[in-house]
Order: sequence, then C-alpha cells, then structure tokens
Amino acid sequence: YNPHRPSLDSLSESDKEMELKRRKEDLDYEVLEEIPYWSNGEGFISGSRNRLYTFNTQTKTYKPLLDADLAVEGFWLSPDKKKAVLIASTFQHKQGVTNFLYILDLKDNLLHKLATAASFSYTDALFINDHQLVCLASEMDRFGLNENPRFYTVDVQTGNHQLLTPDFDYSTWNSVGSDCRYGGGEQIRVENELIYFVTTEGHCSHLNRLDLNGNIKRMTEAKGSVDAFAVQDAELLFIGLRQMGLQELYKLESSKEIQVTHFNDWVKTEREIIALEPLQYEATSGVVIDGWVMKPVGWQQDQYYPAILTIHGGPKTVYGDVFYHEMQCWAHDGYFVFFCNPRGSDGKGNEFADIRGKYGTIDYDDIMGFTDLVFRNYSSINTKQVGVTGGSYGGFMTNWIIGHTHQFKAAVSQRSISNWASMACSSDIGYYFVEDQMKNMPWVDYSKLWHDSPLKYADQVRTPTLFIHSEEDYRCWLVEGLQMFTALKYHGVEARLCMFRGENHELSRSGKPKPRMRRLQEIMQWFETYLSDKIDTRQ
Repeated sequence: YNPHRPSLDSLSESDKEMELKRRKEDLDYEVLEEIPYWSNGEGFISGSRNRLYTFNTQTKTYKPLLDADLAVEGFWLSPDKKKAVLIASTFQHKQGVTNFLYILDLKDNLLHKLATAASFSYTDALFINDHQLVCLASEMDRFGLNENPRFYTVDVQTGNHQLLTPDFDYSTWNSVGSDCRYGGGEQIRVENELIYFVTTEGHCSHLNRLDLNGNIKRMTEAKGSVDAFAVQDAELLFIGLRQMGLQELYKLESSKEIQVTHFNDWVKTEREIIALEPLQYEATSGVVIDGWVMKPVGWQQDQYYPAILTIHGGPKTVYGDVFYHEMQCWAHDGYFVFFCNPRGSDGKGNEFADIRGKYGTIDYDDIMGFTDLVFRNYSSINTKQVGVTGGSYGGFMTNWIIGHTHQFKAAVSQRSISNWASMACSSDIGYYFVEDQMKNMPWVDYSKLWHDSPLKYADQVRTPTLFIHSEEDYRCWLVEGLQMFTALKYHGVEARLCMFRGENHELSRSGKPKPRMRRLQEIMQWFETYLSDKIDTRQ
C-alpha cells in the first residue's frame, strides 16, 4: 500500500481511469524518500507500507482498518475473533529495527498500543486465550540483530510482559539450508494454551512444545529439518527433510514419526544419493565445528579426485543432514564435496553465533582448519585441484579467502559482499546490518571498514573466479560482484560474471527452473575448466 496514492474505491469511474493512467506513467521513474528504498524480492518500496484490510466475501469489497502510516509486519486473531494482535511500526526517513505490539478491537476498529519498559524486536505474537498473548522478542542488548529471541507472556489489557524462558538460547526457526524446498509454513502456533514452535539445534531443526510454566518438550528427535507444521486437537503434521530424501509429509504419534506421503521416494530408487560423512573439527578448547564430506560417485581408494569446499550463507544458518541438489550434482560429476558450520553459524547459542566485528577472522580460521582436517582424513583428494564456492555470507567468505590464500585453484563467488562501505549504503538491509555486524559505518571509521572488505585484498588474488549475481538481488546487490570482478580483471586474473535478469537473492533456492539450471551449469563448467584433472590414478 502506498499512502501517497488515493484508494481506487474512493474514486468515480472517470477519476479511477485517470488514476490508473497516472500509476502507469509512474512506472517510468522512482522517487526515493526513505530507507530502505528497495527490498529483495519486492523491488522499490519507498513510501510503501503493508496495511491491514477487511474483505467482505458477500459484496466482494474491502476497506482499510488502520492509519496509512502504520507498517504492519504481522497479525493474529484472538480465539473469539473479536480482537487482533499486530506487530507494527511507524517511521519517517529510516525504518528502525524495533517494533511494537498493538491490540485491534475489530468491532469498534479501535487500536491500542501495548506499552513496554524495554525496546523489543518482535517476530511473533499469538493469543494464548482472549486475555493473554505469547510473543517471541529480543532486546538485542547483548548480541545485536542476531540475538536469539525468548518467549514472553503479555497481558492484553496492561501490556505487562513476563519472561517465560529466561535460559532459552536457540533460534526459533528452521535455518538448516537446502536448495530443494517447496514453499514454507508456520514456525510457531498456539493450540489449547500450548505453544508449538521450531528450533534449530546443532545442525538439525526440531518441533517443540512449550507450556505456560516455561517447560519445553522436544517433539521430534530425528536428524534433518522440520520445514513447516500444523497442529489441531493435539494432532501434529509436519513437512520435513529426512534421511537424505526430499520433502514429505509426516505425522507424529506418541513421538513416533510416520511418513504420510511418498511423492519423492522415486529419487532414492532412481538416483544414487551420496551419503554425508560427518567430520568434526575442534577449533579451540571446547569449540567444536560440525562438518561433512561427500565422496564422488564411483570413489576408489587408489585414485585422486578434485574437491569443492562450499560455504553457507547467513552467517547465522547451518548445513545439516539434508539433501542438497547442487552438492549431489558435484559429487556425481566426480568431486569430493566438503562443508562445515564455522563460528557465526546457528544452532549452538548466541555466543557461538556472535562474530560481530570478526568477519574474516575466527570464521576464516575455522573453515581453513576444517579444510586441513579434510585433507588429512581423505587422502584421495588431490589438494592441488580444490575449488571454493559460497553464496551471500558464503560469497563474502569466498571473496575473502581468495584474497588471503592461493590454496584454491578456482572459485565461484555467488551473491557476494566485496565492499562493506557500498554494502552499507546500497543493500536493503545494509544501513542496519553493517552497523550491527561490523560495528562500524563509512563515516565513523572508513579505514577499518575498508580493512575488513575483501575488495581491499583483490590485488593479492590469483584464483580464477566466477561471479554469479541476480539483477534484482537487493540484499547483496550486483555492484558487489561488479567491484570484485573489475578488480580481478584489472590485475589480470581470469574472471567471469554471470548476471541473471528477473532473479533475486533467492535464485539458488527458489529461482525459476531455467535460470537455476543455467547457474548450476556455469558453476560446473567453471570448475571443469580449472579443476580438470578429474581422476588421477596414483603412481
């Protein structure tokens, strides 16, 4: 909704025609008056707000319920359907990172803001009953934007918050990466005054249940991920990734998982699925990095093979025991594939995930230490024929790695970050993400921000590098890849940039089929070119 434009419902037919013509002409230009001025997957959003409406199913008409300046981030109805709780905010010039809870009386259309003594970033708020809410919120006071939220109960009348889970330290969403999910679903739901929610713990995600005494019971134990769930009358269904298979629907009965659908069983019978071999690396005393290795199809002990190191995005996500299509393709093409969850990853609490101001330091050490461990444990890897790739944060780390070591013979940097200063002022999240994660901004200490940027070290790069970006990726904008590409070309390093029109930051996970296929072809052809000694028989 754009408050600067009149509602079509309020106009006469002739005025409506003129307004539609005006809107069509407006598509020829953009006027920016605030930040963020664009959003990944949405395009330019300056001046736009998400607004709450009601729709009459009989008359097929709709009307707005709230003031046009209120940006609604989410809403949930009370059990009696007489009230709604909203997470929303108002802003001018710059959208903040905190928000507020509002109660909307649907009968009288009266809005009441629930006052709190603290500033919160709310992610969810649901009615436990007609008089009490449960919400997920973070004060961000110790670990910044990525601080794990905790559960609070909230009195609908007074707004009084009571912390329900003081010692809880997991993310309340599924951050286990995969490129083979179809859609998404709820991560939290209330049923009979019990709160059901998803957590990422270690390298798996699980379904949990919380009661009003703060007791948490894990409902699932199997490795893999819970991608979406539904609960009604204590009956639980969830969509998950299990045992290196694709998504299926499962039913929980007495803590036992029963597979309901078999849409994707054919993959395991008609294709050879390469298993993940777990490998742990102790970075420092008590700090254990979880990782995995995939052997190439047809692996034989007496032969050498090239390898690919892949790095996840986030950084607060995880790799886990789930199916990853691109990795299976690389293994089927004759490569070892290895990957890990360095510090900065999800699943092990706030302390482990907190790398603010440390990007390219302890995380780099963890990744390189894990790489050395893989080489020691898998003697079939030709260590002179190893490539590195990653997207988003993984793209940043790829750019960082090639500027700090010549160990890798080829690289593929995807939807990357190369310059923290340009990231701060061009990304849809840059103005608050960089300030929080790098503890800096260009006008505060540019030299420090430049010191932490991969572009500073581009003159040290010798690794042939393919850059993959999407034209509509406003999270890690195209300019990040262009800067690094230009720097490599300037210094005579083999480089190629492939840009995908009509795609955004989610290309590798939910892009259109043909662009996703072309992306994978680009990656495999690049590694084929520079890691071409596929199989060497040992002498």
